[in-house]
Amino acid sequence: MSADATVVLGVVLVLLDWTIRVLALIIVPRDRKPTAAMAWLLAVFLIPFVGILLFLLIGSVKLPKRRRERQRATDREIALRAAAFPTPATDASGAPLPAEFRQLAEQNRLLGALPAVGGNRAELIGDYQSSIDRMAAELDAAATFVNIEFYIVAFDDTTRGFFGAMERAVARGVRVRVLLDFVASKRVSVHDVTTSELDRIGVEWHYLLPVRPLSGQYQRPDLRNHRKLVVVDGRTAFTGSQNLIARDYDSPKNRKRGLMWQELVVQVTGPAVAAVNAVFLSDWMAETGESLIDVAHLPAGEVAAAEASDSLICQVVPSGPSYEQENNLRLFLTLVSQARERVIITSPYFVPDEAMMYAITSARFRGLEVQLFVSEIGDQGSVWHAQRSYYEPLLEAGVRIFLYPGPYILHAKHLSIDDDLAVIGSSNMDIRSFALNFEISMLVRGRAFVDRMRQVEQGYRDVGRELTLEEWRREPPTATFLDGVARLTSALQ
Repeated sequence: MSADATVVLGVVLVLLDWTIRVLALIIVPRDRKPTAAMAWLLAVFLIPFVGILLFLLIGSVKLPKRRRERQRATDREIALRAAAFPTPATDASGAPLPAEFRQLAEQNRLLGALPAVGGNRAELIGDYQSSIDRMAAELDAAATFVNIEFYIVAFDDTTRGFFGAMERAVARGVRVRVLLDFVASKRVSVHDVTTSELDRIGVEWHYLLPVRPLSGQYQRPDLRNHRKLVVVDGRTAFTGSQNLIARDYDSPKNRKRGLMWQELVVQVTGPAVAAVNAVFLSDWMAETGESLIDVAHLPAGEVAAAEASDSLICQVVPSGPSYEQENNLRLFLTLVSQARERVIITSPYFVPDEAMMYAITSARFRGLEVQLFVSEIGDQGSVWHAQRSYYEPLLEAGVRIFLYPGPYILHAKHLSIDDDLAVIGSSNMDIRSFALNFEISMLVRGRAFVDRMRQVEQGYRDVGRELTLEEWRREPPTATFLDGVARLTSALQ
């Protein structure tokens, strides 16, 4: 190449570099949180060509127009059918509900379309195999339909009984439908065997958010459907943190380290089952264009409600990129801000945004007891380091951090407030779950349920250990440096 050509190429590259930077200043901050915008701008300015390619690939959280239209249509239908269920004014004993709870329930309803309903029962299941076996037992009692949705579905020794229950249900004439996340499920080594088994059984199954550009199916590839739920006949439902896969998540890396996942699942009966089912119906409609409301739906008004004074008020809160607001983040923020005595958070991936961090530390500054349960070891390096970057300010504020010991990954996701409010579901307390993942959370009001969750939390304390500020300050600078870098990249949305 001649000297003149080299000079021209250099000028072109410089002009292109500055063009990228200027355009980034105009485009990136638009409709984006300041922290996310700054992270993207930092990436573009430090590595312009790579940064802009990453932004074009994963910089938009918008789903395809057709999918957004289907979501809005389904939400309108759900809201119309839910109009018959006003926010409860009293609990099962007849005592008036606090204004703060009724306001929170109205917020959730406005954002997610689903009402708070009373007359429910709920049981927590913390044993990994027992939760899958319990779901399989309910499938064996199914008479009309079973709706199943998981982030990861795998056919292995752990889930073999569940697949057998699906097969027996189909043989009885029960309509069994399965939704599984495209990217997460295809990553597991037994995926081809799994889909072959689903086909052999005869269930109706579809991928969630498939990424197949050549088939006209494409959106930002890291927008994932992270929900986990099972609904049987509209009379009982399961949700929580657990996927349908072996406890080591079918990963050679996990098996080499001896990692095993610790989960928490809730089984609910009562009118709230219809709300869990509505989330499935919404996702089925969004993915297939088929409405199941009239063929796989039991209205909440037709579900037997528990009459006992200790029955629960439950509200299902869906969230994800198809909603204009971060429904789960607003739920968590409101709960922590309204807390009067204690806030106890369990999250495997704790990477809060600024608002959530302020709410948690402010609760401690108000004199509340605030505790956080996380894993002592991590399965995802960048997330684990980003999580660690929050430990020092939390500990300085007086938040007590408990580390669940390896080789277990504490994958349970729940939040308890004072003595009568709790949330359990699929949502982590992290930026990804707030903005990029489809999640399902269930708000539960009832002292008996929170008492059982307190027993679960005490179990975490018994097997784990508390991290102190003095211990944390002995961490080597090399480790905390990586924590800070990971924290910066976690803001990319």
